[in-house]
Amino acid sequence: MEIQSRELLDRKVEDAKKVIRDAYDRYDPDKMVVAWTGGKDSTLLMWLIKEVCQENGRPLPKAFCIDEGDMFQEVRTFIKEIADEWGVEVSFLHNSNVSEAAGELGGTVRVDDLSERNRRELERLGFEEDEFLYEPESFVGNHLMKTVPLNEFLQREDVQAFFEGIRWDEQEARANETYFSPRKATEYNPEHMRVFPILHFLEREVWEAHFAYDIPICSLYKEGYRSLGAKSTTTKTTDVPAWEQDLDNTSERGGRQQDKEGVMEKLRELGYM
Repeated sequence: MEIQSRELLDRKVEDAKKVIRDAYDRYDPDKMVVAWTGGKDSTLLMWLIKEVCQENGRPLPKAFCIDEGDMFQEVRTFIKEIADEWGVEVSFLHNSNVSEAAGELGGTVRVDDLSERNRRELERLGFEEDEFLYEPESFVGNHLMKTVPLNEFLQREDVQAFFEGIRWDEQEARANETYFSPRKATEYNPEHMRVFPILHFLEREVWEAHFAYDIPICSLYKEGYRSLGAKSTTTKTTDVPAWEQDLDNTSERGGRQQDKEGVMEKLRELGYM
């Protein structure tokens, strides 16, 4: 891939590293974690954190990946292989109470079969039906299968801060985020800080960084997938590798389920990443 400006790219990398170093100065390293989805953004973030730790003699934080129950096997394999290579300890988070109640993807979940915590979460959403379909990317499914296990993990691990690879240009609901984004404690989640070191990267620059610094890439991107979500609701419109597509004039998340995209702001208010 052609790099438009190596000087600009190096500067953006250094700015991201500065945010990471600032986080290490503010928080207990043992109480910081990294959200790692296996996608291009979070893998760039994981590489940046690894580089900072090596450069500054810092301990490498643990990582977590949320498994909503509809995960590409290629993504799971990629994370495990790179985690072994880089020495990253990764926890896969899954709300088994919901998936077991459903029996299978697309199965019916009876609310009465859920745990007290999951029933309270449904009340929080204003959900009043007796049952719902197990669809991880629906509004209800996204909350129960992603936000709930995330908040439970933050509470269980006493997390002070976690790194996340979101960008300003990626999604409208994330356009006004700051590098350090505090979250107040509620009955559902502990107080914590979310740290976003690559906010200032454009999609093209993320790909440029992968090629310039030889950062691993999940094979699905080479097949034409441009943004990776749940397997059954993520599509591709071409077989052209993601980094060779028209990044400037087409939607990065066009292959993702759009009803979720439309309520992203509400999902984030509830604690979604």
